[in-house]
Amino acid sequence: MSYLEHNVKSTPTGPRKMLHMNWPLTLLLISVASVGFLMLYSVAGGSFQPWAEPQMKRFALGFAAMIIVAMVPIWFWRNMSVLAYLLGIVLLILVATIGEEGKGAQRWINLGFMRLQPSELMKISLVMVLAAYYDWLPAKRTSHPFWVFVPVALILLPTALVLKQPDLGTSILLLAAGGGLMFLAGVHWAYFAAVIAAGVGLVTAVFESRGTEWQLLKNYQYRRIDTFLDPSSDPLGAGYHITQSKIALGSGGWTGRGFMQGTQSRLNFLPEKHTDFIFTTLAEEFGFVGGFSLLTLYALIIIFCVYTALATRDRFSSLVTLGIGLNFFLFFAVNMSMVMGLAPVVGVPLPMVSYGGSAMLVLMVAFGLVHSAHIHRPRQQRR
Repeated sequence: MSYLEHNVKSTPTGPRKMLHMNWPLTLLLISVASVGFLMLYSVAGGSFQPWAEPQMKRFALGFAAMIIVAMVPIWFWRNMSVLAYLLGIVLLILVATIGEEGKGAQRWINLGFMRLQPSELMKISLVMVLAAYYDWLPAKRTSHPFWVFVPVALILLPTALVLKQPDLGTSILLLAAGGGLMFLAGVHWAYFAAVIAAGVGLVTAVFESRGTEWQLLKNYQYRRIDTFLDPSSDPLGAGYHITQSKIALGSGGWTGRGFMQGTQSRLNFLPEKHTDFIFTTLAEEFGFVGGFSLLTLYALIIIFCVYTALATRDRFSSLVTLGIGLNFFLFFAVNMSMVMGLAPVVGVPLPMVSYGGSAMLVLMVAFGLVHSAHIHRPRQQRR
């Protein structure tokens, strides 16, 4: 008997797989979703309609999907990675041709029972295909220019399609998640230093070109930058969202005004209170304590993703788990930065708390992959 056969037992099969799920992670996901239900109930004025009840149903559907994905061996999902990516590209192209438009953007496909946002699916499909690519690629070729170009192309194609919708927030997330996964896969830091240097140079050129004959942006785009840097310069126009958000955040204090007592949300001063700006409602009603508690739950979810990545023994499982954890981090980091005025308002929802079907379902499927990697990892043989 070989050393591996002696020390590693086969992964669990059948109903035993349920016992080997990462139940602490599952409880954390339920806890975060429950916070979302509570806040959607609050912003509706103490009613499960029109947001809390549909969100509960979507979570139940997503939870079932997570279990199904978790029960399937992780190697199956590796083999499906390219197909998932190509399906995501096709759906993004369909959005551009037959997609539904809302609030000035064409981002959805109407399936009858729900509106699907393919850009949400692409977030997980991109992670899967990049993880499969680096699992296939020998480590010594990771930083070779040609083999760096391939994942860059895989990232830029969906990013361009999403940016055309337009959806700047999701485009930024795709770029950041893709680049982050390349870094985690071992691509040399010099590539990232060059990209950062080019970005700094571009930003400098944008500001220096203002008012010149070679001005790089339109005047209204510069006004948006001015509003981001100083929302008070246009408090009733472009700066309204972030001004009201800061008022709600500040009025919550340490412990908040109390459940369903937030004046900014109840009196409809706070825009998009059930989607992008729901964190400000939480902070107003439960204060710093409530906001920090939610942030702690998010941090614990990231920790369990990292733990699963370190516990697995194959490159695909580790990278796909780290990629999902990175995506999840970017979700709440960008949203919280946005509502606090630390980043421009780009329309990124708060994961599992903001109202939305596609984002909820995709996140649950993504965590199904994390569970699959956890369940099907080799385990030490008990003596």
